[in-house]
Amino acid sequence: MTFTSDEPNENAGTEVPPLLILPSDVLRESGESGASLGALGRPFNHRTPFFVGMNAAFGVAVAYVIVKGIANITAVIVLIGLALFLAVGLNPIIEFLIARGLPRAAAVGAVAFGFLLIIAGLAVSAVAPVAHEIHVLVKNYPRYEANLAAGKGWAGKLAVKLHLTGYFKSNAKLKLPVGGIFGAGKVLLSLSVATISVVALTIYFLVALPGVTRLWLSLIPRSRRERVGLLTDEVFSRVGGFMLGNLVTSLISGIGTYVWLISFGVRDALVLALAVALFDLIPLVGSTIAGILVSLVALTKGISVAIATSLFYIVYRYLEDYFLTPRVMGRTVKVSAGLTIVATLIGAALLGLIGALVAIPAAATLQLILEEVAIPRQDQR
Repeated sequence: MTFTSDEPNENAGTEVPPLLILPSDVLRESGESGASLGALGRPFNHRTPFFVGMNAAFGVAVAYVIVKGIANITAVIVLIGLALFLAVGLNPIIEFLIARGLPRAAAVGAVAFGFLLIIAGLAVSAVAPVAHEIHVLVKNYPRYEANLAAGKGWAGKLAVKLHLTGYFKSNAKLKLPVGGIFGAGKVLLSLSVATISVVALTIYFLVALPGVTRLWLSLIPRSRRERVGLLTDEVFSRVGGFMLGNLVTSLISGIGTYVWLISFGVRDALVLALAVALFDLIPLVGSTIAGILVSLVALTKGISVAIATSLFYIVYRYLEDYFLTPRVMGRTVKVSAGLTIVATLIGAALLGLIGALVAIPAAATLQLILEEVAIPRQDQR
């Protein structure tokens, strides 16, 4: 192939070196059509074992990364979910204050300030008795340990029966491992950070809850938006009813504890009653933990009073779990008694205390969806 030009050239008519021959010229001369960089080849067969294996391996890798990422932030997701649950539960109080003329931000501030005052009152009322009891325990601990080692008193006799006197004799002094102290401090610090995070997120969600609801409804198709909005309002109402019912049962437990301890002359009855009411907010195990603590304090009045207090909490726990809580939740959350117990057990098995706390509202939401969506669709078929 040669290059020609209209201008005179002394090298005209000579062949151009092969290095100057372009592939596009070859394509034009051969009459082939296609891109300037060559014709398209045949497409790869995506059904070959190579492509199938690569796609499967890539899918597994992506799924692993997603699952691993979710597992790493599970604790954060749980805290966010708990804060959102508390915000939805407290929203009826905010709506009540808004209906009385307060702006939403002021209503949230009033509720937060009220809870802060309650917590501060509990802390102030508990500091002096707890400090006194710790001082008495530290002061009298050598005598208690000597009695245990010698088998004196009811505790010493119990230690003899359990063959623990040798242990107390060989461990004459109380030794606290440094690792245990640092471990307890680490747990306490983590709990404090989690509590502060939940409180901050709850306040944020309380302020932004209308915007969050609008965002949620904007993701729903317009034809179904109104019905989903009504279902969402009903879910919020049931979660708020759960919070109200939980407060009612906690108040009853606190009043019952106060009357019982006053009857037997146990000291610091008011502080113990407040602690029981606070612990009773934790479903399933809260009243049990509180009952153990109060029974230990009742030992100051004798073992018979402590045993009677333990029996009191066993009976109260039975009445609360199988009589009081199902009926209160049935009225406020509209969940049957059997479903209340089953939901609490399943929630505790899945997520521990947080799962037990949110189990009843979750069961109420599931029941609402079944009654309003799933069952009517089945009836239409």
